[in-house]
Amino acid sequence: MTQVAYQLNERRNQEAIKHDEHWDLTTADQKLALYDLHRFGYRLLFVRHLPTGPVAIISQQDDIAAIYADGEVDLRPKITLRNMH
Repeated sequence: MTQVAYQLNERRNQEAIKHDEHWDLTTADQKLALYDLHRFGYRLLFVRHLPTGPVAIISQQDDIAAIYADGEVDLRPKITLRNMH
């Protein structure tokens, strides 16, 4: 197994981080955007770190959206969530 694959496997086997920890990983611009979307029922699922900065993944029922580090909201991101069951 390569080092990168091993590290990914290690991370997936760790306990899931709590909502507050994800919130702390967001930028101020992401927090403002999420505050605006919260009134429409969106909630923070998790934050992923990319070379371009953190991406907050949010959902509202079955709709998935992304908020980029600069606060830009993508209501139709090209992402697929894996089944956690």
